[in-house]
Amino acid sequence: MENFKVGFWNERKGKLKMKYPIITDEDLNFYRNKEKEMIERLSYKLGKTQDELRTIINTIK
Repeated sequence: MENFKVGFWNERKGKLKMKYPIITDEDLNFYRNKEKEMIERLSYKLGKTQDELRTIINTIK
């Protein structure tokens, strides 16, 4: 998931928020070259491994 596109992220972040209401807008902010930090923050907050979270993000519809 490293270096994913902003358009891809914009599609998925709303769906993630709906699926996991504990996630805030701040948690989902995308900063270029900071993908790793965002994944770490989200995985901690959701109690998922980073690999599990990447799978969730890549497969969410």
